[in-house]
Amino acid sequence: MSDDSTQPPYIYEGLDPVREADPFGTKKLSAAIESLRTLVDGAKKPGMPLSVLSNIAREAPLGTLLVAFMLGVAIGRRG
Repeated sequence: MSDDSTQPPYIYEGLDPVREADPFGTKKLSAAIESLRTLVDGAKKPGMPLSVLSNIAREAPLGTLLVAFMLGVAIGRRG
């Protein structure tokens, strides 16, 4: 007779389930994108800032481009 009996490997049967690995954080990223989409949709409603900005850019595209350029220059010189 041999005393070399093999025992089955130890299996953890705790209360916490094993979590699935999410290396890229896709669930968090999807939630963040959905939150941002909701925020932008709310800002596009009439009278909201994004709607007003869109209307101004539609009516005076060159003036809007000039203002954006000047803001870019001012911010660029600060840094």
